[in-house]
Amino acid sequence: MKTYLIPVDFSETSIHAAEFAAQLSKQTDVEHIVLLHSYHVSVYESVLPTPDMIIPTEEEIEQHIKEKLNQLEYLRTKLHKLVRKGVIIHTHISRSSLVRAIIETVNKKTVDLVILGSNGTDDSNISHVGSNAINISKLSPVPVIVVPPACCYEMIKRVVMACDFEKVKDTVPLQSLKRLLSRHDVDLLVVNVDTAQKHKNADPERLAEETALHQMLKEYHPKYYYNTSTDVINGIINFADGHHSQMVIALPHKYSFFQSLLHNSVSHQLTVQSAVPVLLLK
Repeated sequence: MKTYLIPVDFSETSIHAAEFAAQLSKQTDVEHIVLLHSYHVSVYESVLPTPDMIIPTEEEIEQHIKEKLNQLEYLRTKLHKLVRKGVIIHTHISRSSLVRAIIETVNKKTVDLVILGSNGTDDSNISHVGSNAINISKLSPVPVIVVPPACCYEMIKRVVMACDFEKVKDTVPLQSLKRLLSRHDVDLLVVNVDTAQKHKNADPERLAEETALHQMLKEYHPKYYYNTSTDVINGIINFADGHHSQMVIALPHKYSFFQSLLHNSVSHQLTVQSAVPVLLLK
C-alpha cells in the first residue's frame, strides 16, 4: 500500500487518525500520505444569506481556504516527526463535499488506503469526518481503517479476522488481504463467528467452506477459533482484547455476517467500543 489518504477537519478525532497513520508508516511500505481537507460551500450558502444575513464572498472563501492550508501545513510539520524517514506528506484542499472529495482524491492520487477516526461518546469532541465514518466506509472504493478514540498505536503483531464460513470464496477479498499480510510478520487469528454452533455438526457443505478458507490462507499459518457469543460485536471486541490483538479485520460483503456491519448502529458499536482499529477490506 503506497498511498494513505487521511481526511482532516482539524478535530481531535481526525488529528488522532493522522497520528495513527504516521506511526503505521514505520511498519509498512507506504510512500505518500495525503492530508485532505474538504472545504465545501454549497450553492445555497453562496446565494442565500445565513440567519445573520451574511453571504460569503469569493474573497472570504479564498481567505478561509488559505487559513485551512496553513493549518494543514502545521499538521504536516508535526507528522514529519512521526513518520518513517522517506515518507512524503502532501496536503490538499477540495471544494467538494466530504465524501465526494474523498472518492475524487482516491481516484486522482491512486490511494490504496483511507484512514479516518470515529467519534467517541463525548459530545464535546464531535468530528464531521467521524460523523461520516460509516458513510465513507460504505462508499470508499479502497479499504478503510477506522481508528476509534480509545485506540493507542501499537506495532501490529497480531490481527483478528472474523468470518462466518459462508460463501468463503465470495466474502474474503483475498488480494486485499494478501497485500496486508504478505510484507508483514503478523499473527493471523481467524475467528469463526458461529452463534448457532454449527461447527459441532459435521455438515459437508460447511466442512467444504472451512477447507476452502484453510487453503486460501495456508501460507499465513493462521490459528482458527470459534466464537459462539450471541452478541457478535462484543464477542469480536472481547476476543481481540483477550488475545492482545492490534487490529480487527472486517469483511463487509453481502454474503458475510458483516452484511449488517455497515448499518450505522452496528458499525458505531464496533468502531467506538473497540480499543483497536478496524480495517474494512474491499
